Amino acid sequence: MGDVINLRLVRKQRARDEASSKADRNRRLFGRTTAEKAADAAAKTRIERTLDGAKLDNPTTETSDE
Repeated sequence: MGDVINLRLVRKQRARDEASSKADRNRRLFGRTTAEKAADAAAKTRIERTLDGAKLDNPTTETSDE
């Protein structure tokens, strides 16, 4: 005869394994450190400032001739 196993324990272990693999996948997809987030925000701000500083004013579109 085969070994006797407790199905409840097997189900719980399978659920733990699935939760662990899901957590690993989420860590890879969404896990970023605070420093990485801050660096991205600083880069975005720097790019926006650079673009705003390079804009040309077009006086013909700002005033209306009536």
